[in-house]
Amino acid sequence: MKKALKIVGIILGSIIGLLLLAALFISIRGVPKYEPTKLSLEVESTPERVQQGLKLASMLCMHCHRGENGKLSGQKIADMPPQFGVSYSSNITQHPETGIGKWTDGEIVSFLRTGVKPDGTFAPFMPRIALMADEDLYSIIAFLRSDHPTVQAVDKKTAPNEYTFFTKFLAQFAFKPAPMPTAVITAPDTNDMVALGKYVVQGQMSCYACHSKDFATVNEVEPEKSEGYLGGGNALLDLDGNTVISANLTMDKETGLGKWTEEQFFNAVKWGQRREGGSYTYPMNPYNGLTDREVKAIWAYLKTVPVLKKPETRNSKLETQN
Repeated sequence: MKKALKIVGIILGSIIGLLLLAALFISIRGVPKYEPTKLSLEVESTPERVQQGLKLASMLCMHCHRGENGKLSGQKIADMPPQFGVSYSSNITQHPETGIGKWTDGEIVSFLRTGVKPDGTFAPFMPRIALMADEDLYSIIAFLRSDHPTVQAVDKKTAPNEYTFFTKFLAQFAFKPAPMPTAVITAPDTNDMVALGKYVVQGQMSCYACHSKDFATVNEVEPEKSEGYLGGGNALLDLDGNTVISANLTMDKETGLGKWTEEQFFNAVKWGQRREGGSYTYPMNPYNGLTDREVKAIWAYLKTVPVLKKPETRNSKLETQN
C-alpha cells in the first residue's frame, strides 16, 4: 500500500512539476511572434480614397488611437478588461521612427489583415479586418498617407503592453493571427441591401465582435461561427470601468430587436438615441459616418440573421437596453 501511495505521489509530483514548468515557459515567452506576410503593394492615393479612408478611420481607428492634440499617436486603452492586463494603442502617425512612417503599404495591409507587425510582434487585441474589401483597405492607407492633421508625425514612443498571464496563456492557444486572404475581396453590389448590410456588419464595422457572446469565441474569418452570433451578452467596459452588456441585435421579441421599428434602429445607430429616450454612451458610439442607406442595409441584414435569445447576465452595473 505504501509503495502504491509513493508511486501515486511521484506521478502527481511530476504532473505538478510539468505544469509549473509550462506556466513558467508561457510567462517568460509571453505573446508569441510570427513571421509577417510579405506583400508587394503600392496604393495610389486619390481624393476619393482619402475621403473614404477618413470615413472608415473615424469609426474604426480614432477612438483608440487618438492621443495628444487629437493626433493618432496612441494612448492607454481605458476599457481593457483587467483580466487581460494593460494595453496601449500604437502611434500610427507618419513619424518614421515612433509611428508607421517607414512601413510599406504592403506591411500595413498585412498588419490590418493578420494582426502581425513587420517585426513579427502580434497584437492580440487589435481587431483584424480580415473581411474588408481591398478597395476600402486601400482607402484607409491613402488616408494614413494623406495630409490630414490627425496623421501628421508625432514623436511619441508607444508604451509597452503589460499583459497578464491569462492573456499570455490565451495567446498560445486561442488568440491567433488571422490568415491572409488568398483572393481579392470585393465590396458587394450596393443595390443588394442585405448583402450591403452584411458587409458593413462583418467587413467594415465588425459589429459582431462586440455583439456576440464573448470576444474569446469571435471568429474573424467566419463571423457566423462566433458563439452567439449577434445575440449579445458580451461583457464590455465603459470609460469608468463599469460593465456594459452588449445588446442582442437579432429579432428576438423579448431580448432583441423584434419589437423595434426601422426608424428606432436608425436613430440608435446613426445618432445614438435610445428607443426609450436619452442617449447611448460609450462603448455604443453613434455611427453618423455611415450613410443612411448603409444603416438601413444593416437593418435589412439583421432581419435575416437567426434569432437568438440574449443570455442572462449578472453582476453588471449597467445593462444595454433593447
